[in-house]
Amino acid sequence: MSVLLAVDLGVKTGLALYGDDGRLRWYRSQNFGSVPRLRRGVYRVLNDLPDLAWLILEGGGTLADIWEREAAKRDIPFLRIDAETWRRQFLYPRQHRTGSLAKESADDIARRIISWSGAPNPISLRHDAAEAILTGLWGVLRVGWLPHPPVDVIQT
Repeated sequence: MSVLLAVDLGVKTGLALYGDDGRLRWYRSQNFGSVPRLRRGVYRVLNDLPDLAWLILEGGGTLADIWEREAAKRDIPFLRIDAETWRRQFLYPRQHRTGSLAKESADDIARRIISWSGAPNPISLRHDAAEAILTGLWGVLRVGWLPHPPVDVIQT
């Protein structure tokens, strides 16, 4: 089975893995602590995913470059987006007027995606993991693994 990895970039990174059926397999937050540790961590994360078909990155800059270089070495296609890309698709304008509103809305939708996918329920859900989950849903729609967002999961 091919998989898609979505990454909310940062030294504190959100990760979400989707199967080619468009369902979330797992999600987590990873605190790499420093850029050198992140570099080594990216290598390990991608090594652990031999069936990785797509990498979707939310964010930019030096940290995105690290993920992109490692993906390019492995011939893994990648897309780089900003948070506004998935927010415009999945949130009403009133839900992302402020950063805190957007994070709260992302948390709510991420929990519905987790439930819809049958993934394990979170003990706690960090905002970086929630945003990676939404970035990943955007990605599976973009690459055609799902024809449309799951009914009753996304408002729009």
